[in-house]
Amino acid sequence: MEHLIKNKRRVYTGRAFSVEQVDVTLPDGKPSVYDLIVHPGSVTIVPVDDQGMMYFVRQYRIGAGGMLLELPAGTKGENEDPLKCAEREVREEIGMSGELVELGDLYLAPGYTSEHMTIYLAKRLFPAELEGDEDEFLEVVKIPVREVYQMAKTKQLNDGKTLAALMLALPFLDDYVK
Repeated sequence: MEHLIKNKRRVYTGRAFSVEQVDVTLPDGKPSVYDLIVHPGSVTIVPVDDQGMMYFVRQYRIGAGGMLLELPAGTKGENEDPLKCAEREVREEIGMSGELVELGDLYLAPGYTSEHMTIYLAKRLFPAELEGDEDEFLEVVKIPVREVYQMAKTKQLNDGKTLAALMLALPFLDDYVK
């Protein structure tokens, strides 16, 4: 099942991503055109302090049309190492730093975007504020880890990257969830 890419044309360039139209020959030989959001990549961080509190941010999300409770996350700079991005984002968004452990990675929506995300667990947290982005208005929310997983089970969390990150972090948080 080979898809042969014939041509790519950039049709839009924005602040966080660009859009390409991609001409493809499908496995049956028929031509097709795809719209692809080209994204530099991103990170999500699962910050947990020594008292078993997990840190979230509540912020307005235009795509959701309202406020979402989600784990700290951010977009990588061009050619930025994911670990460096995670170190920066956790400081900007919750004012903390700590030991970062890579949990895994995923594609957010590979049907229409190249965005690839790396997930980190942040533990042994300590205060280390860094000025945040001027267009972000975040409320930091701390929730006991056990309660977070109950919220996920009862559909109180609906941010996809947050739910995926929680699944990857679960083996490292067993002591808090039991």
